[in-house]
Amino acid sequence: MTGSTPHPQHDLDRPYDLVGIGIGPFNLSLAALAHGIPDGLATTFFEQNPAFHWHPGLLIEGATLQVPFLADLVTLADPASPWSFLSYLRSRDRLFPFYFAEKFHIQRAEYDAYCRWVSGQLPGLHFGHQVDAVRWNPERALFEVDFTQLDGDGEAEALGRAYTRHIALGVGTQPYVPEPLKPLADAPGVPVIHSADYLDHRTRLLAAEHVTVIGSGQSGAEIFLDLLRARPAGAEKIHWITRTEAFAPMEYSKLGLEHFTPDYTRYFHALPEPVRNELVPRQWQLHKGIDAETIAAIHDELYRRTLDGGWPDAVLTPGVRVRTAGRVATTKVELHLEHLHQSARSRLTTDAVVLATGYRERPVDRMLAGLDPYLRHDSAGRARIDEQYRLVLDDSVTGSVYVQNAEKHTHGVGAPDLGLAAWRSATILNSLTGKDPYPLPRRTAFTSFGLERREAPRIPAQGQALTPLTQN
Repeated sequence: MTGSTPHPQHDLDRPYDLVGIGIGPFNLSLAALAHGIPDGLATTFFEQNPAFHWHPGLLIEGATLQVPFLADLVTLADPASPWSFLSYLRSRDRLFPFYFAEKFHIQRAEYDAYCRWVSGQLPGLHFGHQVDAVRWNPERALFEVDFTQLDGDGEAEALGRAYTRHIALGVGTQPYVPEPLKPLADAPGVPVIHSADYLDHRTRLLAAEHVTVIGSGQSGAEIFLDLLRARPAGAEKIHWITRTEAFAPMEYSKLGLEHFTPDYTRYFHALPEPVRNELVPRQWQLHKGIDAETIAAIHDELYRRTLDGGWPDAVLTPGVRVRTAGRVATTKVELHLEHLHQSARSRLTTDAVVLATGYRERPVDRMLAGLDPYLRHDSAGRARIDEQYRLVLDDSVTGSVYVQNAEKHTHGVGAPDLGLAAWRSATILNSLTGKDPYPLPRRTAFTSFGLERREAPRIPAQGQALTPLTQN
């Protein structure tokens, strides 16, 4: 389903069970699993973009997901779903080639193609529909969702309203540009672009005499490597700087990955708010590091360029922040840098800047202004979110607003992780229906994250009795 899709007339006396706002991977997962509930749910999903695309500016050739292919939209909740990645491969007659490829981590471009396959066939998805406002109607005990249908050019074509018992908010994140660089990123001329738009500007960046990459996460590493490979040996003229203390590998040990399990999510949610606030920044290597293969590939490429006795003209410096920035003679950018440990300052003149500075939650204050009197906030003014991913609302609101990838402050570093998408969607649908259409595992990690007593099922050997334990 591509382009602006007309929204079907819906009997207002039969409201939707669920309206989804935004169609990224997480709400697409929710839509796919909702479609598989036997009794059926009346659902519809709105997305302002004309079609599904997942980080198109970062689909660099050869770049892979950092999670296994099992972290698709549905498998970890429903392995038999027709919307699984393996079902996608079967529909393309590619199961045997994938089997022989022996690739546990698929390319990003293939994940994007898989999601577009699902979005093109799954009913109830409406692209080219911008949600403008959400309100609670106490007389009807329903949410009102006002939307604008857009034409192919993104202009308003028609207005509409949907009524629903529940809402799933999945509007995703938006590129983050540090304050010192915002004026340059918003102005024409010298390219100062976010990594989200990298491929759109790649040709221009390759033509620049000198390029600076800011940010040391996976995106920054992939872009640095792509630029490095494309520039001549001895004349690379590329800087890579970051605030973090090192170009560090992502924590990818098997026990370390258990931070991305439902067990850890439940543990984190139960922690006091001040503890959660302190914990998330310290866990940056769980989700902001670089995978080991990319680090190795960068070092291999740099080493290869020393074989003739010289060193590549590439500077990699961690522990550096950009204090201020400005244009020089309209054709260059001057970055004022400060080393966080040395307290030393310097200037760097460059012809182009790529900001691999990550993403922030997309603001929804205006869209949800009608719900503001009902919302409950924490001490930092953030929305309170319960264990089942519902915004905590006034008791007079009988419907629920579920959130996806907007709950890192309450659910931890797994919030944006694709590996928890299906489990979170299943949790939401179990909560919404009041049933268990998707039975969830009681235990998902070998690690016990807290001291609470865990009741794990244990099957004794035949004929062997269990000896009761005493607790000190």
